[in-house]
Amino acid sequence: MYESHAVESDGVFLGAIILDVNRTSHRFYATHDSVRALHNQTLNERRELVRRAVTQFQRSARNGGDHAHHTR
Repeated sequence: MYESHAVESDGVFLGAIILDVNRTSHRFYATHDSVRALHNQTLNERRELVRRAVTQFQRSARNGGDHAHHTR
């Protein structure tokens, strides 16, 4: 792993984007239940992985998913 970037939406940590050893593809490491289906998804575009994770999280929140709400 050469570098990683945190993925957050509305202050909720969803996971991390990891630049793979080949330095051309990015992998999503999901930590939040609402984006678990995207875990280990690999794409060349980091921004597309971030967009997919945030969209999935927001969709889950709109649908009233208990795991999509963050309490402090």
